[in-house]
Amino acid sequence: MKTNIISIDGKKGSQVELPLQFLEAYRPDLIKRAVIVAQSKDRQPYGADPRAGLKTSAHHIARRSCYGSLANRGIARMKRITIGTGPLAGTGRVAPHAIKGRKAHAPKSEKIYKTDINNTERRFAIRSAIAATADKDIVSGRGHKTEGITEFPIVCEDALESVTKTQDAFEILELIGLSADLERTSERKVRAGRGTMRGRNYRIKKGPLIVVGNNKGINNAASNIVGVDVIEVKDLSAEMLAPGTHAGRLTVWTKSALDMLEKEKLFM
Repeated sequence: MKTNIISIDGKKGSQVELPLQFLEAYRPDLIKRAVIVAQSKDRQPYGADPRAGLKTSAHHIARRSCYGSLANRGIARMKRITIGTGPLAGTGRVAPHAIKGRKAHAPKSEKIYKTDINNTERRFAIRSAIAATADKDIVSGRGHKTEGITEFPIVCEDALESVTKTQDAFEILELIGLSADLERTSERKVRAGRGTMRGRNYRIKKGPLIVVGNNKGINNAASNIVGVDVIEVKDLSAEMLAPGTHAGRLTVWTKSALDMLEKEKLFM
């Protein structure tokens, strides 16, 4: 399968043969598993204080003959505060249903969230996600705006890797035909829920991904473009190609990135 190489001026040039990774079968189930495994390794353990809800003077006396026993008093035999005569005297503590009591099933920091995947499956998932970037129906079905893009995958000349200014990178992406998708990612929506109080007020949409053979400045140039990510081909992962487990991210490949895929047999 061949595709045209687009210059940074937006003009079509010579054709290039796509590597075998683009011919892999589309497996959304395997891609989803690989992304979830990658996300599980970034999850931070958390848990409650083992003494939470137990730091109290409340105690329980069940023997009838003892002073302060709760027997024959018509109240629940739970641990209660028996010290003093103030408003807290006689109130229940410790029990999960009591005020300021312990949690019935508190989270434990010992829990292991990390999961693993075989290297064969992981490489298969990456190849499948690479092949999904060459299918227009999968890319547009993910929500990307593909108006003005004539063929997939999008392959650009190596001059894109040397761009160092954000304005130049933005103009090149527009000339390639990504102006509609860049406009889509520029729209910000206020996040629903408690996250607005924790420094993440807005949801940022995932835009185009630029895959390069060698980063010669394009990473700095594209870092200020909302939704755009830059990655070297050797560092590709299923999570980068399929954010949120949904494959078909709009991807721009450079000629050198395709050459490295073919020569070094990456992810094979």
